[in-house]
Amino acid sequence: MGKGVKAAVIGGVFAVMVGGAGYGTYNVVNALSGDGGGGVASGKRTGTPDEDEVEETTAKFFAAWRAGAAAQAASYTNNDAAAEQLLGAFADDAHITDVKITPGTPRGTTVPYTVKAKVAYGGKSEPLSYKSRLKVVRGLSTGRALVDWQPSVVHPALKKDDTLVTEQSATPPIEAVGRDGTELTKEEYPSLGPVLDALRDKYGEKAGGSPGIELVIRHEGDGAPDTPLLTLAKGRPGRLTTTISPSAQAAAEKAVKRFAQSSVVAVKPSTGEVLAVANHRTDGFNAAFEGQAAPGSTMKIITAAMLIDNGVTSMNGPAPCPDTAVWQSQTFKNLTGMKADESATLANSFLRSCNTAFIKLIDEKPLTDASLAQEAEERFGLGQDNWKTGIASFDGSVPAVDGPDRAAGAIGQGQVQMSPLNMASVTATAITGAFRQPYLVSPELDGREPARARGLRSSTAAQLKQMMRLTATQGTAREAMAGLGGDIGAKTGSAEVDGNAESNSWFTGFRDDIAAAAMTEEGGHGGDAAGPIVAAVLRTGG
Repeated sequence: MGKGVKAAVIGGVFAVMVGGAGYGTYNVVNALSGDGGGGVASGKRTGTPDEDEVEETTAKFFAAWRAGAAAQAASYTNNDAAAEQLLGAFADDAHITDVKITPGTPRGTTVPYTVKAKVAYGGKSEPLSYKSRLKVVRGLSTGRALVDWQPSVVHPALKKDDTLVTEQSATPPIEAVGRDGTELTKEEYPSLGPVLDALRDKYGEKAGGSPGIELVIRHEGDGAPDTPLLTLAKGRPGRLTTTISPSAQAAAEKAVKRFAQSSVVAVKPSTGEVLAVANHRTDGFNAAFEGQAAPGSTMKIITAAMLIDNGVTSMNGPAPCPDTAVWQSQTFKNLTGMKADESATLANSFLRSCNTAFIKLIDEKPLTDASLAQEAEERFGLGQDNWKTGIASFDGSVPAVDGPDRAAGAIGQGQVQMSPLNMASVTATAITGAFRQPYLVSPELDGREPARARGLRSSTAAQLKQMMRLTATQGTAREAMAGLGGDIGAKTGSAEVDGNAESNSWFTGFRDDIAAAAMTEEGGHGGDAAGPIVAAVLRTGG
């Protein structure tokens, strides 16, 4: 579908079905010749619009919309320029006609309604039905009661800079299948929706299908792939094999639904294949792959690797855990209730997630401001903006910094940024010693060159894996990982975010040849929310 098509929004010749509580008969002539168009009434009104104003404003708006009078309809909104653009383009680009609106019962100044219409293009037509709502507000300068303009007034799935377009698809449909050949659908795996759209956008032509005719949401603002809403003529789908494990994906979908604003990724450490990716978010964002947030103490996997690789300490070497640690005048503390232990080893401070132990060690020779960044990039493949997973992804960021941020970075705060995909990969690298860039579609399909990193020395990987085992069986991850058999390990994390009442919950772990990581915004400690999500995915065994 050509990206240059003019903005289009649902429309047509609307027949307003006047009914529902608060709606009496309203003369269409009055609606189109009344006091719209921006005039200022004498005796400017203030306060919340009353019931009569809500009824009159919405009736005028619907009637003008029905009559195809875009400018007039827009004049009953508080953003007439944006409203007129969308309402005026619907017939040419969205090809939606025979529209009827049935208002529902108002709730204060909010009015729900049902839209039924027909989409017709290229000799094909299909019925369209959906529900939406609008709100009536007081105009700031005029005092008039006006429709609070949002793209969702036209269709509930529309957001800022979105449009609706009906034409031949830009890319053929795909039949995406998992690693076992099972078809992956949005209906069965809802959070895969954006992933499947992205795969179609990139691989639709390569998969060998032929395009159909569709009504889609075009996301002009962020360049995201079109979101299909209605198919008028089916194309022939091409078959695209992914690395997804249907059993792991099903577990991930179910697990993230337990906690709002949650994301999880699972990978196969021996290959880098992505086994599951799921999000439970209000914004539809694929935070599992593209999120950028401080990972909290899960970052201590990389910090511990840096300490070991640079000869600062070892798993059984010293890593004292005092109550506080001061770095360049900034004081760092541990979680409330953690007992100080000046004789602690690195393994003990790791499994208890002692912040101060890691802060005190980052000043040791030969460590520099760049040491953590170098460890992340050279050993774990992070922060070089060169991952080619098959769809858009964030590659992590561990900048070389000085001052308090150097200390904060060692415990996953400051300027360090990660996604669940990044942390699942970190665990996979830690337990195998090899960095294998995660991927969702085989690089052989389009000749992608995956990112490279030299990985870890075998002795470092062995120590990291053992410390993660101890954390899962004796440390902060013990409760979340309880009941899991096989070779298991984990690391918890909680990341404080300015303005949030609760910290973000992070957790990463492994079980045999599956590694997973999850993040829940404002989920508290790592084991509280993210931990159960990861454990549920690991339980499937991939």
